[in-house]
Amino acid sequence: MMNKGPVSRFIMEHFNHFNAATLVDSAKAYEQQLDKGGKMMITLAGAMSTAELGKSLAEMIRQDKVHIITCTGANLEEDVFNLVAHSHYKRIPDYRNLSPQDEKDLLDHHFNRITDTCIPEEEAMRRIEKHLVKAWTQSNVDKKRFFPHEFFYQILLSKELEYDSTVDPKNSWLLAAAQKNIPIIVPGWEDSTCGNFFAAHCIEGLFLPSTMKSGIEYMMMLADWYQKNAENGIGFFQIGGGIAGDFPICVVPMLHQDLQFTHIPVWSYFCQISDSTTSYGSYSGAVPNEKITWGKLGTDTPKFIIESDATIVAPLIFAYLLDW
Repeated sequence: MMNKGPVSRFIMEHFNHFNAATLVDSAKAYEQQLDKGGKMMITLAGAMSTAELGKSLAEMIRQDKVHIITCTGANLEEDVFNLVAHSHYKRIPDYRNLSPQDEKDLLDHHFNRITDTCIPEEEAMRRIEKHLVKAWTQSNVDKKRFFPHEFFYQILLSKELEYDSTVDPKNSWLLAAAQKNIPIIVPGWEDSTCGNFFAAHCIEGLFLPSTMKSGIEYMMMLADWYQKNAENGIGFFQIGGGIAGDFPICVVPMLHQDLQFTHIPVWSYFCQISDSTTSYGSYSGAVPNEKITWGKLGTDTPKFIIESDATIVAPLIFAYLLDW
């Protein structure tokens, strides 16, 4: 507590019960995971980039408190959309009261809504598309293949993008990840706006689908990374549910059951922030103990579920870990 900042001290003083207490417990266990030399994966589902989680996540990356990220294609691209077009975004606080015609008006003005935030198509999506097309074209010329996140790393590190003057680049988690060159896993990348761009250009005959490395190759990359970094344990910090969490956690049972690598340890920490109701047959709502039966977690793995809004909880946990 001595070195903790005011946000952390507030959490420690007031978050004593129920979900709030689990938040504190999970943050302390995360800290212990790092203190013993372990690694940590963070998985991003939902619209965490549009929620500007980068304001805390980027610093987590810079301070080596995150070592690998798995995210949806949407979170990959939306961090960059925000970086280049934030001042053109439209926020609608009363979004619950929008009529179907109000929604149609937003579409007609080329705004795509995520809850209370509308992303401008021309200033964000189409602008990034031009840079990606350039990178994809060069990849074809060089006869080289890359993962989706590697193409984003290329355009970010080339410094060819003009950032929005209302956004501090230090709040971009993807830029921080590119500068650290940490691995990113993006399963199902084609289920994203930029993935749709790429598919459309493949239909037009401009590119071959093989220009983009696949989800199978992502799993192979993750399997290799896990084996090389598991000596002191690898933790799993899951924000939301879906493929961002389901895909990477399976690497352990694959290594054990399919490759017969019996010396590989299971995940050494697990925390999920989710508003998914605990239910039968739901991956996102499954309690951590169920993962024991699949060979993903051990009986003694520290396990936490915080049933709350990740846009509130994740920044608080990160603030604790950053001594804010």
